[in-house]
Amino acid sequence: MTILMEASEVHRRLTAGERTVLLDVRWVLGRTDGHSQYLEGHLPGAVFVDLPSELADHAQPALGRHPLPSSERFQLAARRWGINDGDTVVAYDNSGSMAAARAWWMLRNAGVETVYLLDGGLAAWRAAGHPVEAGEVTPAVGNVTLADGKMPTITEEEAAHWHERGVLLDARAGERYRGEIEPIDPRAGHIPGAVSAPTTENLTAEGTFLPAEELRRRFAGLGADVPGNLAVYCGSGVTAAHQVAALEIAGHAAALFPGSFSQWSNNAANPVAVGTEPFEDGYVLNAGDSPSARGQSGTSAAAGSSVGS
Repeated sequence: MTILMEASEVHRRLTAGERTVLLDVRWVLGRTDGHSQYLEGHLPGAVFVDLPSELADHAQPALGRHPLPSSERFQLAARRWGINDGDTVVAYDNSGSMAAARAWWMLRNAGVETVYLLDGGLAAWRAAGHPVEAGEVTPAVGNVTLADGKMPTITEEEAAHWHERGVLLDARAGERYRGEIEPIDPRAGHIPGAVSAPTTENLTAEGTFLPAEELRRRFAGLGADVPGNLAVYCGSGVTAAHQVAALEIAGHAAALFPGSFSQWSNNAANPVAVGTEPFEDGYVLNAGDSPSARGQSGTSAAAGSSVGS
């Protein structure tokens, strides 16, 4: 299934009057200015989507920082965005589709097949010289009927044993995987057995997805070329959706762990590995333990950005 839509194609659709619902999903971990940035300039007709309140439920330690909302709540939100049954939907942001991919995944999970990511997001749109508009857009309420469970997911229990049957990818930045820093979750490190695969490495310097062949080589190098046995997590299930998209571009289906590390690390019974490798560099077994107390070295891999919400 096609995932990406180029800025030129979005512009063509808008110019031709082809019905296209544009979703502006500007959100970055630790910032709250997405809506104000949207008001300053967005694609013509784009509706702002508030990720914390519309693409997530309230944070719960047992479910993570961004639990998936109920089907009923999500359907109400999608209708507020003006989506009707059969519409073409394009989601974008200004951060390499890291947030927009959450909307893409949720709509796919709800049974919407004609949903795409604007490759390169707002930056690509502007670089092509296409116009933006300011202010709020409030569309007529749509009539879309959503389902649930159309995309594969795994549970906390399945995540604990996933390395025994396949590959579990950690989409967060390398330093969070290694346990060197943890800006928001209760413990630093990673799910034992998980392989570090920072989501930022799915992108070019311009913020577009790498070509499919390059993504295939990237994931093959991580051992993630086993059909039917791939799963992904991040901090709270947001940027992991980006990894699912990148894997699909590369030709691989992958399951999402919605609660991700925020759910895992809140359960003191779950062991947490630290260091550069899936297992060998040590464990933090209890919420009160620190990585340094367990002899973590974990500095040999290059540090990435602190994303991976």
